[in-house]
Amino acid sequence: MPFKEPNAIQLRVTLAEIEPPIWRQLIVPRTFTLGQLHHVIQAAFGWLDYHLHQFIIGGLRFGDYEQVGEPEFEGDTRAFDETEVRLLDFGFNRDVRFVYEYDFGDGWEHVVEFEQLLKLDPPPRVARCLGGGRARPAEDVGGAYGYADFLEIITDPDHPEHDSMRTWAGGHFDPEWFDLKLVNSDVRAALTGKRPLRTHQSAAKARRKGTWIPPTDLKQ
Repeated sequence: MPFKEPNAIQLRVTLAEIEPPIWRQLIVPRTFTLGQLHHVIQAAFGWLDYHLHQFIIGGLRFGDYEQVGEPEFEGDTRAFDETEVRLLDFGFNRDVRFVYEYDFGDGWEHVVEFEQLLKLDPPPRVARCLGGGRARPAEDVGGAYGYADFLEIITDPDHPEHDSMRTWAGGHFDPEWFDLKLVNSDVRAALTGKRPLRTHQSAAKARRKGTWIPPTDLKQ
């Protein structure tokens, strides 16, 4: 019996202020909360979840209430519990977009855009990654400007900081690297507590540029 109501949502998540874009296309159960979406985005980009995060939606902040709930300074806005808001609570239209921010020091802002609603049989229990492009920056690299400096240094063997920066990055960094199979495996494990934290790229892995797998098993 086909499902009458959409039970999943297709999202595109793009890291702001980076060109060419670093992006992931995801399918997420519509019942997921923002708290669960946080873990999915972390897995999709390979972040290590070492820092604070928040969602900024319509001028309101949502996050881990124990970490960012109460204002730190007078005049700061209060944050709401991300576990109490579901994707199902959003009225769907293609203009829906909001920001997921990770690491308040580096200030990595991810633009989350609603692409389409899906009717999947059976209903999904985990998220999936359909495609994406380019590797996410190294943790603690200093935000978008620091990342630009990092790329300039690491791609110039004659730069005086080249060797030390490459060592800091784990000996290897390919900004074009994206492995859909690996990322999808991490995304599917995002809520299990068993997602491996990949601190550095492996030089042994072949480069796989961003690809898109046609969702032939999806019923829209």
